[in-house]
Amino acid sequence: MEPVPLQDFVRALDPASLPRVLRVCSGVYFEGSIYEISGNECCLSTGDLIKVTQVRLQKVVCENPKTSQTMELAPNFQGKVLQDPALKDLVLTCPTLPWHSLILRPQYEIQAIMHMRRTIVKIPSTLEVDVEDVTASSRHVHFIKPLLLSEVLAWEGPFPLSMEILEVPEGRPIFLSPWVGSLQKGQRLCVYGLASPPWRVLASSKGRKVPRHFLVSGGYQGKLRRRPREFPTAYDLLGAFQPGRPLRVVATKDCEGEREENPEFTSLAVGDRLEVLGPGQAHGAQGSDVDVLVCQRLSDQAGEDEEEECKEEAESPERVLLPFHFPGSFVEEMSDSRRYSLADLTAQFSLPCEVKVVAKDTSHPTDPLTSFLGLRLEEKITEPFLVVSLDSEPGMCFEIPPRWLDLTVVKAKGQPDLPEGSLPIATVEELTDTFYYRLRKLPACEIQAPPPRPPKNQGLSKQRRHSSEGGVKSSQVLGLQQHARLPKPKAKTLPEFIKDGSSTYSKIPAHRKGHRPAKPQRQDLDDDEHDYEEILEQFQKTI
Repeated sequence: MEPVPLQDFVRALDPASLPRVLRVCSGVYFEGSIYEISGNECCLSTGDLIKVTQVRLQKVVCENPKTSQTMELAPNFQGKVLQDPALKDLVLTCPTLPWHSLILRPQYEIQAIMHMRRTIVKIPSTLEVDVEDVTASSRHVHFIKPLLLSEVLAWEGPFPLSMEILEVPEGRPIFLSPWVGSLQKGQRLCVYGLASPPWRVLASSKGRKVPRHFLVSGGYQGKLRRRPREFPTAYDLLGAFQPGRPLRVVATKDCEGEREENPEFTSLAVGDRLEVLGPGQAHGAQGSDVDVLVCQRLSDQAGEDEEEECKEEAESPERVLLPFHFPGSFVEEMSDSRRYSLADLTAQFSLPCEVKVVAKDTSHPTDPLTSFLGLRLEEKITEPFLVVSLDSEPGMCFEIPPRWLDLTVVKAKGQPDLPEGSLPIATVEELTDTFYYRLRKLPACEIQAPPPRPPKNQGLSKQRRHSSEGGVKSSQVLGLQQHARLPKPKAKTLPEFIKDGSSTYSKIPAHRKGHRPAKPQRQDLDDDEHDYEEILEQFQKTI
């Protein structure tokens, strides 16, 4: 077949003969992205192969052969002629259109498959490119369709699969492991399937100035021991409280309660022992209810006197009410020396939780968690991972989260060679700081809400408000009094005096700032006392 314009090929195409394989004989390039042309492909290179799977009529343009004016037919326009290629470029007539004669120019959208394209390619038939039909000679041509690693998650097998990396996502890495640098174009992966279990725990190291962050697999086989937790506020105690499980803490700093405004609230001193009973409410200073944490004070005795202590407290327990914003500091009182697996620990206790790794994961040759004095298990994350190994290092497996590290891959020929026995899997991955903070923003990892802000001191604010109002009223009354006490023409003007450093009195001008006027003499006040009292009494009644 000789090369023909794409528009001519499509108009003469029989839809029943699809699919057809075309080869681009003369390429075309439009300066602009496919998004600027409604998502259609606008760049084709000479030699590209296109497997046309469907042709759809987009619109029909009518042209007046005399004036070269054009107009588009409505999508619902009825007319058996739009599909007849024999009527190409013929002058036609239509009584429903304003022109006596016209030429129809239909435009199509071609849907096709191209080599190394993940999605269906949409090509407008008006693209100025010449094509050649090579269907008969292209039976051996295989169009390779790239995949995303996230698409492999939906597959049920058969595993293992041999994949070749075509593209690695740009940006900063999410893990600090050495294998991340080996994920390059051309590298081969062996995918063994979904990792089990599908959950991970986000952990941060303690005891160092700069904490390190890890993602620990649910299949981690190390042993952990609980460490006392620290709680900066009563609201943090509420988050750790679980009904049916005693939570006892010790105060680590002195803190005064709001006894003046809320007599029910309690002050704490260093060493005070409390048992958390749960949330409650107390009456505030203004009669409103305040959310509080209800606790029970324990005696300082422990050990052998524990049973007697419990009996005494059962008879006359001292209740302690702590508002959620109570700025105390507490440390958990515990005597748990058991060694837990990660699965048992997360099932029995709520997170966050303080632990110490006392036995490393034997399947992990370089378990980094044993080197820290303590770990804070922060969040439990459910995320599917794929177990893979690199072709360059077949003896070690690791887990890739496709949603966070979505590689573009393609199936490779042949089946991978499976080593004998089970492969060791890296169950601990250190996170970069950037990815750690991005991970904490995910809906599944929302940080616990901050404690409520403490209410304003209603008594003090009320006192200040009354004082302010009283001050305003006093100043108004004082101004009125001064206005009322303006001397009459017959009254004498009294000189103002101030005492200087030599204990003598000297006369100063009345307009000097920074000096308070001396009291007038009683004799002169008595002369006009009756007039002042009448005017002042009238102003006081008005106020």
